[in-house]
Amino acid sequence: MEGVTIQVRKDGPYVVSGPVKIVDSAGKEFPVKGGSIALCRCGGSANKPFCDGTHKRVGFSSDPHPS
Repeated sequence: MEGVTIQVRKDGPYVVSGPVKIVDSAGKEFPVKGGSIALCRCGGSANKPFCDGTHKRVGFSSDPHPS
């Protein structure tokens, strides 16, 4: 996907910028508004697959740099 950027946020979500389509396992497309979206990595969001900030409350931590 040309023009798409995925930024891994330290202790936070994946932030996807650019023209993307998010589709679930049944083929249902999630509406995407605006130029960027935040995808949950902590597993605690009440709005999966999107981030709702729960990672801060549950103390999610990550290292965004490749090993």
